[in-house]
Amino acid sequence: MSAPAENSSAPPLAEKLGHCFSDPALLRLALTHPSWLQEHPEETGTNQRLEFLGDAVIQLILTEALYQRYPDEREGVLSRHRAALSKGHFLAGLARELDLGAHLRLAASEEQTGGRDKPAALEDAFEAVIGAVYVDAGLEPTRAILLRHYGDLADRLARVAPAENPKGRLQERIQPTHGNNALRYDVVHVAGEDHEREYEARVFLHDQELGSGRGSSKKSAEEVAARAALESGRV
Repeated sequence: MSAPAENSSAPPLAEKLGHCFSDPALLRLALTHPSWLQEHPEETGTNQRLEFLGDAVIQLILTEALYQRYPDEREGVLSRHRAALSKGHFLAGLARELDLGAHLRLAASEEQTGGRDKPAALEDAFEAVIGAVYVDAGLEPTRAILLRHYGDLADRLARVAPAENPKGRLQERIQPTHGNNALRYDVVHVAGEDHEREYEARVFLHDQELGSGRGSSKKSAEEVAARAALESGRV
């Protein structure tokens, strides 16, 4: 059996989370990885159902928070923001901030393969814990707890900005005035050996050049060009 790691100097998980469960069994269930049942067949529940619920609760809370935080943004932008703040590796990061891995109930075989730090396990656990808070306390306390752990949404988004899609943002900026097919990307130069190619791309609004960029692939060069156009003040 693999028990959760103990650290007497760390505050209890419920204190870190900011919620005292009226039903502590919910938190225990939220931390029960499916592998646990391999060694404990007498138990029947894992965190998978709470994970399913928690995912929906997180989506709802983020959707409302982003809608209020960015009153002038279009639907597509808000959708990208929500995706950036709810994707797997981001939720795994929030789980690490809470040290959820140390509290997971895992089979010994799962722990031996690094289960306490696997992104998928951490993501699932975070969603399950949020689901457990929702079942235990309802929507309003869950919203307060989740948004407190996110902190300032603009700050969080700024940290994940490199992962955003500049081509998509440029398209959204151009589309209302010029339509869906106004942008064109041209690769104007390719240099270097096969294993270290450098591409130069330019983006045009009809025949007007908006920006150019270089990258190690056609896609990355186009993204740099789109970012240059966004930062140029021309659109």
